[in-house]
Amino acid sequence: MSSITRRRVLGVAVGAAASGIALAGSAAAAPGASPTAGPAPASFDEVYQGRRIKGGASHGGGHHGGHHGGGYSVTIDGEELHVMQNADGTWISVINHYEPVATPKALARAAVRELQGAPLVQLTLA
Repeated sequence: MSSITRRRVLGVAVGAAASGIALAGSAAAAPGASPTAGPAPASFDEVYQGRRIKGGASHGGGHHGGHHGGGYSVTIDGEELHVMQNADGTWISVINHYEPVATPKALARAAVRELQGAPLVQLTLA
């Protein structure tokens, strides 16, 4: 059984950081790259694991005027899920901030799984 050493953990962390920097550099190098440059995500309205999830254009409404999500809003049982689109086009939310997904629908489904039946409570920013 191999033991975990600080040197081994540091080596893994440095390797991961280098990979992240390389990926960030290639994304930054793409001229005109923008998360809103592509087609708008498809709207959805479904029941997933017993929860009503909806997503669609926010038309300037929603949390912070919808600007973090590029004018797109997502709700779970009628409560708004704060969503943001990353520069690479992936999506994150306050529920799964470190697990980017490809679409807002996948994001809503991931949030429902993470909530495990708990109600979505509104994010209050001071």
